[in-house]
Amino acid sequence: MKNSQLTKLFSAFMLGFVLTPKASAQIQNADVLNAPIDISKDFQNYLNTFYFADELASFDPATGKGTIKYLRYNYKTRQAFNNMMMKPDVEKANEFPTTEYAESPVLPFEIQFVSDRTLRIKATSRPQFNPQATSLMLVDGLAPNHPELWKYSKIEGGHSYTSKHGKVEILTKPWHVKIYDEKGKLLTSTLHDTDFKNTYTPTLPFSYVRRNSDYSRSMGAAFSLEPDEKIFGCGESFTQFNKRGSKVVLWADDANGIQNETMYKPIPFYMSSRGYGVFIHHSTPITVDFGKYFSSANEMYIGDDEADLFFFIGEPKDILDQYTNLTGKAAMPPLWSFGFWMSRITYFSEKEGRDVARDLRKYKIPTDVIHFDTGWFDVDWRNNYEFAKSRFPDATKMMSDLKKDGFQVCLWQLPYFTPKNTLFPEIMDKNLAVRDRKGNLPYEDAVLDFSNPETISWYQGKLKKLFDEGVAVFKVDFGEAAPPDGIYHSGRTGFYEHNLYPLRYNKAVAEITQKEKGYTLIWARSTWAGSQRYPLHWGGDSETTNGAMSAELRGGLSLGLSGFSFWSHDVGGFATKSPENIYRRWTPFGMFTSHVRSHGEPPREPWLYSKDFLEGFRKADNMRYELMPYIYAQAKESSQKGLPMMRALFVEYPNDPGAWLVDNQYLFGSSMLVAPLFEEVEERDVYLPEGTWIDYQTKKVYQSGWHKIKAGEVPIVVLVKDGTALPHIGLAQSTKDMDWSKLTLKVFASDKTTSASAKVYLPNGEAVQEIKVTKNGNNFDVTTNPLNGKTTFKTEWAK
Repeated sequence: MKNSQLTKLFSAFMLGFVLTPKASAQIQNADVLNAPIDISKDFQNYLNTFYFADELASFDPATGKGTIKYLRYNYKTRQAFNNMMMKPDVEKANEFPTTEYAESPVLPFEIQFVSDRTLRIKATSRPQFNPQATSLMLVDGLAPNHPELWKYSKIEGGHSYTSKHGKVEILTKPWHVKIYDEKGKLLTSTLHDTDFKNTYTPTLPFSYVRRNSDYSRSMGAAFSLEPDEKIFGCGESFTQFNKRGSKVVLWADDANGIQNETMYKPIPFYMSSRGYGVFIHHSTPITVDFGKYFSSANEMYIGDDEADLFFFIGEPKDILDQYTNLTGKAAMPPLWSFGFWMSRITYFSEKEGRDVARDLRKYKIPTDVIHFDTGWFDVDWRNNYEFAKSRFPDATKMMSDLKKDGFQVCLWQLPYFTPKNTLFPEIMDKNLAVRDRKGNLPYEDAVLDFSNPETISWYQGKLKKLFDEGVAVFKVDFGEAAPPDGIYHSGRTGFYEHNLYPLRYNKAVAEITQKEKGYTLIWARSTWAGSQRYPLHWGGDSETTNGAMSAELRGGLSLGLSGFSFWSHDVGGFATKSPENIYRRWTPFGMFTSHVRSHGEPPREPWLYSKDFLEGFRKADNMRYELMPYIYAQAKESSQKGLPMMRALFVEYPNDPGAWLVDNQYLFGSSMLVAPLFEEVEERDVYLPEGTWIDYQTKKVYQSGWHKIKAGEVPIVVLVKDGTALPHIGLAQSTKDMDWSKLTLKVFASDKTTSASAKVYLPNGEAVQEIKVTKNGNNFDVTTNPLNGKTTFKTEWAK
């Protein structure tokens, strides 16, 4: 081949590469900027040295403190015919002088008891000379320790602690920590090397790795998985709902969509169908192999040189309550936030904002928020916290006028500043950005260092000015790209700070919002453990497809099982103009989420689609606004108990085996079951847990089990649990204009049901109240009303 031909071939190849959109963004395991770090690779590298937890060397039952002896192993290879096998084998020390370093180190181990359902296991791979005084992930910075709640006893071969909800055994040799429920069922256990003597598969027990390259260490906390055990959680994961058989990399990442394995919102927490949950209390990269490599082993590979694990015993509601007691429960957002949010990429001017507000009222689309995305600055995307004067001549008056008409204003922003940004010199002069090892910037952009109190003060000052002008809430976009090799004001590298960055970012915006506005509310994309304290979060940049709609639900359900009460998503998808048939079906799905926003590539406004679409959108929106008393009460109760508004079926029905298998429908609050249409169909298969269920739209009655159910006038299947009185309110175009003194209880009751109840929480109310009704002829009468004098109730039997 001639040189000219080679040149043309190479040029064609490079052109194809350049023109491929986001060519590297979805390639996993590619060594590109901010690629997720899979820590498990270090535990598979035969150049490294491994230390297996072998026996309990010492233990003080009164303090729960002791030591573990570790044995040294290396991978050894062996050819077996045409295969090369690799298996760990005992290794002698290689350090010199031999008198100075332990071949079999004895290292600290500790067990603590946070509550009668929660225990903490700590182990370390080396001395800790710089322990952190407090943890940002814990609601009070520290976890309580209540050993008095667990009764100690000496048992043959070890030690035992028992509470009214469970038991923990610590066995001496081989070392095991075994966790049981109150009935004596083994929930999970640490794994020892002897547990793998009956397999040829080389599997690591509870251990740590010492890297050959730099002598750094990472813990590998290995626990048992039982047959039929299912795993849920790990944050907003869009892939398989049940994580059993998966390997999950917990690293905050701009996922560039919602149909791949990376996550905007990884959370190091999961729960098991066997009746326990686990919080991996670390911010380093974490990879969890839930039986993917070896089906009976749960391998938690932790980037940290310590293992700090919290275990929660109980049913899903117990686990979520205990976990959020530890890491924080969601604040209750303001009433108006539960209304509809209208947005697109992007409204560029005051005129566009006023025009969309006018048309929302003209077309009678109930709405409470108008969001201005990336275009309110002088240059699109160049965030400098200043309205473009040429396009927003009087932003303060605009926001004042919109508020009078029932519209709050949300503004987009992000924590990255390009060199052309007018704030870039100030950020660098004041040392507010993350630096590299030389003191320069790791990236082209300046990334705000939220571990620096001066950065937070500077940043919150910018937001305060906008709050003073009339802004109600900020979109807390991005936050997943904190430099992993950066040097932070905290004194730590991005290896420890990267995953913590979204939590610091969420906290900074939420706290200034609370201070200036009196409520805790953000609209954020990235998270880490503890971010649930600062609602709310939305599902990222979804594709405009049926597959994305389905993935969005799995992500929302998984995040809800990770301690988050409030979550939303871009109705209709984000990335391109939403096809009308998808937008039509996605709309009611959005309306039955804790919060609802239409956003993405224009057009998004319902009147810019067909007349039929506009009418359908309005009906779905009206349905939500009339259900606002139900939504508001369920939100309050969810925030108090650490429950998600959008619940997997097994949260309410843990003893129903079928409830653990369903990932394409959900409970909206405690009493409504929602099944969206993920294809262009009029009916779908729906699984109903135990009891009787009544169709919200058609009033047809169904018993538990599988049914093929036709959607109602609004294209979604929604059912109500028998014996539920759903509180409704008169339709208004914004929550500001709702009359809470007159509510209607629509009673969903089968013919044999003689009583029902409703939960109601009034704006600025002190507690959620239960209203009871009793059947009287062809209707129901209110028999218990703690809100007497504040609200009157009209009843209607929905049949």
